[in-house]
Amino acid sequence: MKQPDLATEIDMIGRMMIALEEIEACREFVSLIPEVRTNMVFAQPHAKNSDEVMAVDGRITIINGMPRAAGRIRFGASSHMARLIIELMKTDPSGRAGIDFANPAGFSDWLSDYCIKQGWVSTMIDRKAEPAKLRIAEGSSMQWKAAEAVRAAGGRVPKIICDAGGLGKEPVCIIVGNEPIGVAQDLCEIARAYAHSLK
Repeated sequence: MKQPDLATEIDMIGRMMIALEEIEACREFVSLIPEVRTNMVFAQPHAKNSDEVMAVDGRITIINGMPRAAGRIRFGASSHMARLIIELMKTDPSGRAGIDFANPAGFSDWLSDYCIKQGWVSTMIDRKAEPAKLRIAEGSSMQWKAAEAVRAAGGRVPKIICDAGGLGKEPVCIIVGNEPIGVAQDLCEIARAYAHSLK
C-alpha cells in the first residue's frame, strides 16, 4: 500500500466523516440500502489497489430505522466498490469517490428521468451480457462493469451506474464523483426525491 502524506490522509478522513454524517442523517436513504448493505469509498490519487481506497469497515447498515456505519473508516475496508472506483479512475482520475445503493423494481426508470432533469449522465448495465468466464473469476466483474459503464456513456465515466442484477447478483446503482461529501449530498437528494415520488 502506498501511504498518503499526512495532509492528504487528514483531508480524506475529514471528507469521509462529513459525508458519513450526511448519510446517517438521511432517513429516506434507508429504503435504498441494499440487502448486501452500502459502502462509500474514496480513493487516494492514482490508487492502484483496494488498500489505497478508504471505505466504511462493515459497510453502512440500518439501526433504529436510520442509516448507520457498522465500523470505522479505514483504508482497505472495501473490495468490490474499491476495485470499481479504481477501474473507473483509469478513464477519469478525478472520479475518486462512490457510494452503492439499492435498485428496487421500477426505481431505475425513475432515476433515469431524475438524472435527465439534473443533467447527469447515467447508464444501465445488463449483467446478462457479462461473459461467463468473468462472472466466475474472482474480482473480474468490476473490471467488466466499469468498462461497460464507460462504453455505454460514450467513453466517459457516468455520474450514475445502474445494474439490473443477475443470478446471485443483487440489482444496485452507484453514484460517482470527485469527493465523498458531494456524492453523499447528491445521493441524499435522490433518496428524498424518490421518497416524495412514492407519496
